[in-house]
Amino acid sequence: MADNPVLVLFLPLALAVVMAGLGLHLTLADFRRVVALPKAMAVALAVQVLLLPPVAFGLARAFDLPGELALGLVLLAASPGGVTANLFSHLARGDVALNISLTAINSLLALVTLPLWTALALSVFLGAEASVPPPTGKVVEVALLIIGPVALGMALRAWRPALAAAAEKPVRHLSSLLLGALIVIAFASEWEIVRAYAPVVGVAAVLFNLVSLLSGYFVARGVRLGEPQAIAIAFEIGIHNGTLAIFIAIEVLGRAQASIAPAIYALSMYLTGAIFAAWLLHRRKAAA
Repeated sequence: MADNPVLVLFLPLALAVVMAGLGLHLTLADFRRVVALPKAMAVALAVQVLLLPPVAFGLARAFDLPGELALGLVLLAASPGGVTANLFSHLARGDVALNISLTAINSLLALVTLPLWTALALSVFLGAEASVPPPTGKVVEVALLIIGPVALGMALRAWRPALAAAAEKPVRHLSSLLLGALIVIAFASEWEIVRAYAPVVGVAAVLFNLVSLLSGYFVARGVRLGEPQAIAIAFEIGIHNGTLAIFIAIEVLGRAQASIAPAIYALSMYLTGAIFAAWLLHRRKAAA
């Protein structure tokens, strides 16, 4: 998946369009509000850093995964939220400003936490001692992919509010279409990987995805955060940056099999994320 030419070209373009669309309904006041309410940030980061990696260790043990597949699952758990989390949150009516802020902060935090969890997984599952360098380059790429298009969308809203308002609904529909296209392209292009490894690691990867989404949502609601903030947190820690985990596995650690769990997860998260978003929208509609 990491070197699929179609996804390598299409995914950044699609996400750039999506992020620009998100910027159309954001203002600086939205981000000031996020900073003024640090509780949501603290809850999301605590679940991401302290809860999910141990869950990945537990699932790897429970499913008796081979060493490198188990390492891949932990790599995934320690990776920050992916850019796609912002899109899912937008479609489910979450607090997108919180999502964008969390993606940025979580990516920076991962420079410290990801190497620590990865080194522990290498020791536990493979009996190897290794110093894992922080993925600084990939963090910069994520930042550019988020900040640039969002800033353009926000600028258009500030300078041409009527045009931004007119474009918001069509861009929302375009985002949904792009997401559907990503799902189809990803599964069609990587079907052999899915068929070969889903019986081994697929259930663990999908279960981890569901645990991430549900824990983010219900922990947030349990500490009395609002529905939009709970939705944002659920997707931020439920839609991990699988591409970063694949990059670490192959380019940094030189362990290709460790990329299999993130690859399976990166495919399945589109479906589980879409189903979870539909469930959230149904709950909101029923409550209304």
